[in-house]
Amino acid sequence: MRYIKLRDLEVSRIGLGAMGMSHGYTGSGTDDAESIRTVHRALELGVTLIDTAEIYGPYTNEELLGRALKGRRDQVVLATKFGLVSHAGEGAWNLDSSPANVRTAVEGSLKRLGTDHIDLYYQHRVDPKTPIEETAGAVGELIAEGKVRAFGLSEAGPDTIRRAHTVQPVTAVQSEYSLFTRGIEERVLPVLRELNIGLVPFSPLGRGFLTGTVRSTDQFDENDFRRDNPRFTGENFRRNLALADEVKSLADEAGATPGQVALAWLLAQGDDIAPIPGTKRVSRVEENTAADAVTLTAEQLDRLSSLPPAAGATHTEAQARMLER
Repeated sequence: MRYIKLRDLEVSRIGLGAMGMSHGYTGSGTDDAESIRTVHRALELGVTLIDTAEIYGPYTNEELLGRALKGRRDQVVLATKFGLVSHAGEGAWNLDSSPANVRTAVEGSLKRLGTDHIDLYYQHRVDPKTPIEETAGAVGELIAEGKVRAFGLSEAGPDTIRRAHTVQPVTAVQSEYSLFTRGIEERVLPVLRELNIGLVPFSPLGRGFLTGTVRSTDQFDENDFRRDNPRFTGENFRRNLALADEVKSLADEAGATPGQVALAWLLAQGDDIAPIPGTKRVSRVEENTAADAVTLTAEQLDRLSSLPPAAGATHTEAQARMLER
């Protein structure tokens, strides 16, 4: 496994997104023992960046990682997120990045994760009710106190990134980025490179589409959030399936899996990018981390880059209202 810097934070070139172990996808929360084995195997393979959030569950994913990392905390660059749970009474899925809420959130995350510090603390979504300068200042205080090492933003736009960065340097921005979702390339990525901020792509495998294993939405259980995701419905699904088949064709040519090719394309976009493919299975974490050794030719990279964008919005309308672009 190679390692890169997100600003001053050294991380594995490929990380591990833990959300699906507890939240959002088919089978989430049904096999914590396998999830813990997956975390341990990732560490054995050299993965250091592990990502969670208080909203995943809520809370149960942080608790799971706390158990998985007991006695292994020093092997991990541990990232979690605040701001999608309002601890003042409104509860989960309510934006709140007020300084008071940030302080409440960090204490809960530290306890659940079984640690005295968080390596990378992200604002999960921009809170329009709280000036970003106030949120950045609150995280800066936590950094001064040793409870947090570095500040991150998730799905933030260029103006918010710049304003936050003037108060507390931003180490990384997390955003959806993959062969299927490339909207950040025009406006966000140039700002990150100007300010020396790393990029942590989530859903780098197109929420499973780019693995080549999703053939029908009948595979999803009733709690799988992809059931009402626009990219997985109707004609959009059929068009995106055809795109995934094109990736598989190139992967066969390259002697790799479709998921590995999708990750290798992403890694080729720059040495300041550390994707966090999510999985709850040992076999998948082995496959994903092996993508670090896959080298695509210039012609193959061009063919992948020339694929048309995925059909359909990447979020529902309600989810999209929480995004900045």
